[in-house]
Amino acid sequence: MNEFTRHTLESAPQESKGFLEASQKEMGSVPVLYAVMAESPEILTAYKQLHQQFTATSFNKEELTVVWQTINVEHECQYCVPAHTAIANMMQVDPKITEALRNNTALPTQKLQALHEFTLAVVRQRGFVTKEQLADFFAAGYAQKQVLEVILGLSQKVISNYVNHVAETSVDPLFEQFAWNK
Repeated sequence: MNEFTRHTLESAPQESKGFLEASQKEMGSVPVLYAVMAESPEILTAYKQLHQQFTATSFNKEELTVVWQTINVEHECQYCVPAHTAIANMMQVDPKITEALRNNTALPTQKLQALHEFTLAVVRQRGFVTKEQLADFFAAGYAQKQVLEVILGLSQKVISNYVNHVAETSVDPLFEQFAWNK
């Protein structure tokens, strides 16, 4: 079996139905990512909880977007880059930030650039950041708390990016206008 099941409200395991129903009500449809994750209520629950926890961090909407999209682009997630472009638009994040992240160009502020570079270091070095990288991050105005919050955001994105890679998740029609390829 190579193709992953994309569950509907009818076919989903009972423990996943509440999440899918809430998504249907909130978004008008069930995102394909959630339809795939529904096979494992545990991963769907973990993903949703990590999302809630990450959005409750000290990061503002621009910083959340920088962390999410930095990881999505680095992981080459052709589902999450368009999805988070749409999310950034809904959050009214400056399109210059989103485009810089999608196209790997400089961000509009040094602080956001420092967050981007630190997030990349965490991903690429699997957490083995140098003292200099930490010092640069702190010099940009961040603290130990934000180091840990980047790791929380990475935890969320590893789940979605890797599920999308393994399941070859197709982009939802809602996000197709923001299609992306590395």
